[in-house]
Amino acid sequence: MKNVAAMTMLALCAASGVQAACEPGSVDLRWAGGQARFTVEVAADQAAREKGLMFRAHMASSAGMIFVYDAPTHARFWMKNTLIPLDMIFADQSGRVTVVHSDAIPQDLTPIDGGEGVMYVIEINGGLAARIGIAAGAELRSDLIDASKAVWSCAD
Repeated sequence: MKNVAAMTMLALCAASGVQAACEPGSVDLRWAGGQARFTVEVAADQAAREKGLMFRAHMASSAGMIFVYDAPTHARFWMKNTLIPLDMIFADQSGRVTVVHSDAIPQDLTPIDGGEGVMYVIEINGGLAARIGIAAGAELRSDLIDASKAVWSCAD
């Protein structure tokens, strides 16, 4: 069933034109052999970043959350009060994915280290990144990324 949901999401992304300009509330990812668009909630302040996706019982396969920092940082996450497994996609200020942590365990307090220089973190359903091919080196596009630094601009 999960594979069907992932394939449906990819088909919807292709049909909806992931190549179209950025849309507020969405994040595009592309990599060798694939691309996807996620509808995201934005966590751009400390309170929103601290709450994240806590207490959610489920999340649509095409949904997620993007954490946006004011400056590149050493990002560490945990799964306190998080009820669903998540993939965490860490990206630098240009939108290049640097680390993908798959299947973070619900309620686990073990720190998940995204490394230095993280500007954006996208959380999606656990296991989805591996199923569709998102890995380090993928490129992120969003209206939240400074166009002068973007590896994949909204104008592309």
